[in-house]
Amino acid sequence: MSAEITRTLQRAAVVCVIILPILYLVIVYYRPGELRQEVPTTQKRTTSVLSRLLIALPNSPLQYPIQGFTVRPLTTTPIPGLALHAGQRSSYKVSLNVSKGVLTTENVAEGVKVQGGGGTRLIMESSSLVILNDALAKVIYTSTVYHIHTGDLASFQFENHEAVFPITIKQPQLPVLHDMGTDINSHVTIATKTFLRYPQLKVLLSSIRRFYSNIEVVIADDSFEPEHITGEHIRQYFMPPAQGWFAGRNLAVSQVTTKYFLWVDDDFLFTENTKIEKLVEVMEAVPELDVLGGTVQGNQFYFSLLYEEGEEMEGGCLYRKSQGKFQSLPGYPQCFLASGVVNFFLARTDAIQKVGFDPKLQRVAHSEFFIDGLGSLLVATCDHVSIDHQPKTGNNKDNAHYARFRNPGNSDVEFKLQLHFFKNHLKCVKYG
Repeated sequence: MSAEITRTLQRAAVVCVIILPILYLVIVYYRPGELRQEVPTTQKRTTSVLSRLLIALPNSPLQYPIQGFTVRPLTTTPIPGLALHAGQRSSYKVSLNVSKGVLTTENVAEGVKVQGGGGTRLIMESSSLVILNDALAKVIYTSTVYHIHTGDLASFQFENHEAVFPITIKQPQLPVLHDMGTDINSHVTIATKTFLRYPQLKVLLSSIRRFYSNIEVVIADDSFEPEHITGEHIRQYFMPPAQGWFAGRNLAVSQVTTKYFLWVDDDFLFTENTKIEKLVEVMEAVPELDVLGGTVQGNQFYFSLLYEEGEEMEGGCLYRKSQGKFQSLPGYPQCFLASGVVNFFLARTDAIQKVGFDPKLQRVAHSEFFIDGLGSLLVATCDHVSIDHQPKTGNNKDNAHYARFRNPGNSDVEFKLQLHFFKNHLKCVKYG
């Protein structure tokens, strides 16, 4: 057998090792019947006509709003920027067409012939370009469709020229504002989840009080034999036993009333380097940020996510790269953007509540929150704020009981992959 044939067979074997487990997962978890129903429904909910690619043709005599024209549903709004720039003609005739509204004009001067006012098509003609442009400046679009976020495409025509521009139909959102007060206690709530680890939880709380005596602490607790944790500025919420990691996170975060919360594990330890104020400073300076991670015992854990879309019924591929990062934050060279961070992070409360933590994931979960938030959460990590981890304790009865829940079996891992493949419509997941 030649060396070239040997190398070819070796490469084929490597491909099989990588691909066959993925194919197995696709066969096991891919459900064509359900996908045929669910994928189009999801696409209809998350896409609109405004996602259609529009290319502005060169040298058009038409002037129009190419982006940024937003109207409220069922309201009347003048269309800004409409005009015609054409050479000498004996007559100028333009038309406008829409589909989710009606077009009208107001106080049009003499010398302009208007057809179709009050419908989806409006035709305007004049022998004077000046008078026609004056009339175009008074064209009004009235939305006839109620939707909180959709759009229309308007066609603007003159002779052989046509321009299509988007009209965003959107219900405005009320801002969510927080009283920032005068100190860190009004900015941040500390949130954690505990399960069968009361000794570690008490050590964590004691360390918090060394540096932040009045900051609010929210605890979600799903232990089998609940123990009441007492003290000022502590709120403990009990759950049915063993509900899991993400269910507890949901409960804890749902009770936060401050602008930010700091997530910590129940076996962490505050030190002189756990400066919450420094994280708040970065978040306030970069208001687009939603999550800002720190380091644990000086170690910085983060990862990047790359999603490649596939065919509609095939699904895409997700790549998770450990220690993958993007560019640094302007003005903060010690911080850079990533897709996900470790379990020590400051987060914008309302942004996290919108994404939520999937309660189906009880034990094998962390990256999954950031996967669900991909495209809606801007994440960064910094190395100038750190927290410690408590040392491991002996193998007592409580630890053994905890370990049975903490260490997942193959069924937990398989369920997580099943959830990934169906919920996120994936054909492959790769870790690196």
